[in-house]
Amino acid sequence: MIEIKPIGVIHTPYTKLTNMPIQPKGAKQATGTVEVSPEYAEGLEDLDGFSHIYLLYSFHKAKKTALRVIPFMDENWRGVFSTRSPLRPNHIGMSVVELVGVDKTLILVRGIDVLDGTPLLDIKPYIAAFDEVKQSRSGWMTKSAAEVESTVSDDRFIK
Repeated sequence: MIEIKPIGVIHTPYTKLTNMPIQPKGAKQATGTVEVSPEYAEGLEDLDGFSHIYLLYSFHKAKKTALRVIPFMDENWRGVFSTRSPLRPNHIGMSVVELVGVDKTLILVRGIDVLDGTPLLDIKPYIAAFDEVKQSRSGWMTKSAAEVESTVSDDRFIK
């Protein structure tokens, strides 16, 4: 088994699991800081040249696991791997956020949809040449960008 330990903590304006954005699109103006532990400071070198980064983190408040869930934006049961639900076997989350700046071990980000105090597992740069997909399908997810932006969390994953 691979041991994964946090490399820092994510600070955001969201202190409760309900009524927060369900994706970064719904948190376009929300700012937060990513506090990286000092022993990883050297790893932040050259990160400030990127406009966006992936944050990988632990859904540390998830209390259970489920292989089928009713996700936000839907009313039907879905396989957890076809959703962004926190009830995954390893409780790992991911968000693409705008990188505003780096100051030593603090990273300022915009478009953050993460609970305050969330353990940070990793950071990766968003690179359009690697990551951009011009033609894609979104499976069961048929809601518009405007609907995603206006949807907030409820208590379905914290019961």
